[in-house]
Amino acid sequence: MTQARQHGPDMAFLEQTLLEMLAIPCPTGFTDAIVHYVAEHLDAMGVEYELTRRGTIRATLKGRQSSPDRAVAAHLDTIGAMVRAIKPNGRLDLAPIGHWSSRFAEGSRVSVFGDHGCLRGSVLPLMASGHTYNEGVDNLPVNWDTIELRIDARTTSQAETEALGIRVGDFVAFDPLPEFTRNGYISARHLDNKAGAAALLTTIKQVVDSGELLPMDCHPIFTITEETGTGSAGALPWDVSEFVGVDIAPTAPGQNSTEHSVTLCMQDSGGPYDFHLTQHLQSLCQRDAIPMRRDLFRYYHSDAESAIRSGTDTRIALIGFGTDATHGYERTHRDSLEALSRLLLAYVYSPPVFAHDERNDQPLENFEGQLNPEMISGAETVLPPLKRIFPGNASKD
Repeated sequence: MTQARQHGPDMAFLEQTLLEMLAIPCPTGFTDAIVHYVAEHLDAMGVEYELTRRGTIRATLKGRQSSPDRAVAAHLDTIGAMVRAIKPNGRLDLAPIGHWSSRFAEGSRVSVFGDHGCLRGSVLPLMASGHTYNEGVDNLPVNWDTIELRIDARTTSQAETEALGIRVGDFVAFDPLPEFTRNGYISARHLDNKAGAAALLTTIKQVVDSGELLPMDCHPIFTITEETGTGSAGALPWDVSEFVGVDIAPTAPGQNSTEHSVTLCMQDSGGPYDFHLTQHLQSLCQRDAIPMRRDLFRYYHSDAESAIRSGTDTRIALIGFGTDATHGYERTHRDSLEALSRLLLAYVYSPPVFAHDERNDQPLENFEGQLNPEMISGAETVLPPLKRIFPGNASKD
């Protein structure tokens, strides 16, 4: 066991980093401040990195092998909103950034970033006054057309709001309201995916502090457009043969994830993840007794999936921290973040899934781990053609 794995993750660093990241507003498209924050951490640790034109961070942890290499990605952007219109009464219509329900926006305190700086306000249903509308608010549909943003400024008209420097297209960030309880639960908006990014930074710190060389170059990547679907598309310039995304794992009825383990995602809206890489991650959990669940996500996309959609030929997997009420007021537990961090560290110190992944023309033996002779044994009457694939398991005529 490596020295870094023996000591385990620095949970105090992870939680402090998460708390600081939660304080930085960063809906998709408004991520400069969070990029600066992560870059400063990497500078302090002496980790090499580069920035893409849009601001995705691509770092490098050196290993004994430089090609092929592997990458691990977490996104920094969050859901949020944008000013869609300024109403005649001076209040603001909103359009969501990312896919989330207006039900979770109602009642929130927010920051609006206009021409003259930041203004504060609240998101309210159109019939917000109980003493005026009585039960009328209960009959309002749940959608973005039935809420509005009330700015904390003296304005009752469109002209007065515009004079405050507010324009259509201004960004709106929702307060995170973080709470870390003594029994280990962590509640806040935007744990997706600041908790994953904090876990990745914690892993980088462990590698740097240990001074141990990795088996192969690993590139921590911090993306900035995952919530709107592009994420890591175009962000892999190296010869990356393995790519693991780090993100949220929803816990809900019908899901297998929990707030007390790491989740291996087997499939999401983009289809199944790579069998071999996922099995490799599972074996690391079994070896190190890391609490782990396997799950499928029906309405979900990730950085790993966006890499494949952009045409990258790499194995992809997705691991996550179990979280209740995703894209709402989210809750996880330090157990899950610790399990995630342990798996990340085990993975970056593990050998490549396949020794021959530096080749563009892969050897056939790389692709015989799913239906092997042991799996076929006893099913000859159901799968007779497979005897031709594995002649050593076929009976003689």
